[in-house]
Amino acid sequence: MTFSQDRIIPTDLSNEMSRSYLEYAMSVIVGRALPDARDGLKPVHRRILYAMYELGLTHDRPFRKCARVVGEVLGKYHPHGDTAVYDALVRMAQDFSMRHPLIEGHGNFGSVDNDPPAAMRYTECRLQSLSTNALLRDIEAETVDFVDNFDGSQQEPVVLPARIPQLLLNGSSGIAVGMATNIPPHNLGELVDGVVALLHNPQMSDADLMRYIPGPDFPTGGQILGRIGIKEAYTTGRGSIIMRGVAQIETIEQHGRPDREAIIITQLPYQTNKAALIEKIAELVNDKKIEGISDIRDESDRDGMRIVIELKRDAYPRVVLNNLYKQTPIQANFGANMLALVNGEPHLLSLKQFLQVFIDFRIETITRRTQYELRKAEERDHILQGLLIALGNLDAVIQLIRGAADTATAKTQLVERFSLSEAQADAILQMQLRRLTALEAEKIQAEHEELQAKIADLQDILARRERIEAIIEQEVQQIKTAYATPRRTEIIQAEGELVDTDLIANEQAVILLTEQGYIKRMPVNTFGAQNRATRGKAAAKIKEDDVVEHFLTCCDHDNILFFSDRGVVYTLNAYHIPAGSRSARGVPIVQLLPISQGEKITSIIAVQEFTENDYLIMLTRKGYIKKTALSAFSNIRANGLIAISLEEGDQLRWVRLAREEDSIILGSKGGMAIHFKADSQQLRPLGRATRGVKAMKLKEGDELISMDILPSQVVARIGTAEEESEDETLENEELVSSEEANQGPWLLAITTCGYGKRVPVSQFRLQKRAGMGVRAIKFRSAQDRLIAIHVVNREDEMMIVSNRGIIIRQAVDAISLQSRMATGVRVQRLDDDDAIAAVALVPPSAEGEEDPEAE
Repeated sequence: MTFSQDRIIPTDLSNEMSRSYLEYAMSVIVGRALPDARDGLKPVHRRILYAMYELGLTHDRPFRKCARVVGEVLGKYHPHGDTAVYDALVRMAQDFSMRHPLIEGHGNFGSVDNDPPAAMRYTECRLQSLSTNALLRDIEAETVDFVDNFDGSQQEPVVLPARIPQLLLNGSSGIAVGMATNIPPHNLGELVDGVVALLHNPQMSDADLMRYIPGPDFPTGGQILGRIGIKEAYTTGRGSIIMRGVAQIETIEQHGRPDREAIIITQLPYQTNKAALIEKIAELVNDKKIEGISDIRDESDRDGMRIVIELKRDAYPRVVLNNLYKQTPIQANFGANMLALVNGEPHLLSLKQFLQVFIDFRIETITRRTQYELRKAEERDHILQGLLIALGNLDAVIQLIRGAADTATAKTQLVERFSLSEAQADAILQMQLRRLTALEAEKIQAEHEELQAKIADLQDILARRERIEAIIEQEVQQIKTAYATPRRTEIIQAEGELVDTDLIANEQAVILLTEQGYIKRMPVNTFGAQNRATRGKAAAKIKEDDVVEHFLTCCDHDNILFFSDRGVVYTLNAYHIPAGSRSARGVPIVQLLPISQGEKITSIIAVQEFTENDYLIMLTRKGYIKKTALSAFSNIRANGLIAISLEEGDQLRWVRLAREEDSIILGSKGGMAIHFKADSQQLRPLGRATRGVKAMKLKEGDELISMDILPSQVVARIGTAEEESEDETLENEELVSSEEANQGPWLLAITTCGYGKRVPVSQFRLQKRAGMGVRAIKFRSAQDRLIAIHVVNREDEMMIVSNRGIIIRQAVDAISLQSRMATGVRVQRLDDDDAIAAVALVPPSAEGEEDPEAE
């Protein structure tokens, strides 16, 4: 074979290679691997959705074989392999891959175990209603540009007219030439809130937007550890987000064998292969790299995921779980790389830039749609105006048409005589005789007037940007109402991470801890105020052999101090305690705190700031009391801090916040109360590792049940008294005036049988520490006992919880004001086998003053 010399073109090899490779790279970047920032889709996904829309496979039509869709896409728009198209179609139908799947699948579309989908000849599909309403709607209204397909035989959209920020909603990943993208999925409701906020305030920063979009929301749920990676991704476009599965430590019942503790995994990090994870854990156990595991089972079914990791009897569950986090994909990193195409060029985008690109695109789309609707309305109105002219000159028009030789002549004469356009003349000639009736003429006139109003409205939309922004807001809110679902992924604080609390709402909360160690947090507004002596609402799904033991009201920004019976204190931020519904049991506290086996939490308090003037008053079961500066607890280690030294057999039971000028009231189960000052004469400040001094002299069989603090301004109004006997009646002591009694504060006393009363605090004279005290309440039955005392004011509200988890919230003002020797009134109606477990006061506001604590 010979070549003529004139057909050989001399070319520099390096230039040719450089040019060719650059063209190839840009082709991959733009035409294959990177999504468009406007609709969040790569070309293959866009072509699949558009082809299905053209086939009429909407959510209200029957399913069609996936092979039919793949063939349509290959033949018309995407000249590549069928495997590439089917794989993309399958992923858009997987609810564990996409936060809101765009395609509804029928058949086997794979699993979280990485099982492959069935062949395309077996599976069927159709569009989800979200795809139709939020991505493809208005595509016929000239909202987006169309271009020729690969052979020029068809037209395909350059971009879909998305009504939602789809790229952030479902995320995207792709490897191009020299660059890659990895965008996590988000929650639809949060994205809509972010878009609306940015519309109202275009000057918002990425940090401001994080109030509305706190972080990714993965379809498989799980947890995100810390906010630092999220903030980096949202502000710089790149960040490493730590994902963690959801695991609980439970005691599982086994037939014929002693109960064992087990780690139950119910959610995995995004894109984690469950089967590979179980295989990895088994491999680590066999290689002795993880100790303490006796068995692994996959009990997942159609109701949800459940991986059971049984532990050996001597294993420490928290240590095993931490090893699993460290050595297996139960904890993994999501390397966010927020790269997308903007005007055909790859750009690294921040959170605000993503939303701004979407808003700009929506403004363009709505403008084009409005222009299209305006043009159509004007064209229709132009025809109607011609028909109205014909109806106004009906006899002349009929005579003209009847006298014309042919249609063309009639058309020409109509145009010349009545100054009509050709389109109007055609419409008149095509008008049916039935439209000449008076009723039809009225309809034409009404339609003309309606179109005039519509044209004026459309012109107003085009003239005013705020109208377009209002339409964007209305449309995204409609989609949010129809399709938004609650967040699945929980964002928790990483150990040692400094959190920007401005991103977390400081709401009032209720914290419940049961006797078996289940804890949860609920908003205070879950419980509306009720009347006295009503039943209340169930607050927790309590196991038969479990009861509510600790109950605390606080605010989400507070530090919660947990004191154990061994005299050790642990700390958590309130918002780190997982929120739960009224029907939820809560999570085991051993998942949140490094409590040793046999150790039990006996008191919890909320602290806003570790100030110099505040002290912790600690009281033990045997009646030892001590005062320690709160500042000594400002840096509590992860494994806890010693708060008090205990003698053999004693336990730390109650802890309260107080100041030097305040006074202390103690209550006993037998209904006695003692009131003494918290100053250095009665209680001198002691260090953490000390025991304390005797608090109260108790009768045989009696025991301490509660402690509260009386503020200094009230203490000043109360005199001192010598030791009084238990039998001394109210008549023998100095009576207070009704004005002083009604002024408050009062001592609120609640009994186990659901009775309570308010007593003026002035009836409890200041005494010396370690005395017998005075009677605070008389009981209606031999079984009744005092369960709680609280210092309350007129505006306070209290929440009472029973052993079976029934909570009632009521104003303390509704409880009768009575003397010390009275029995009180019913405050909560209880079942026969139930009893009051704890009482707490509702903080006055989210920024509230010091919060009262629970028993």
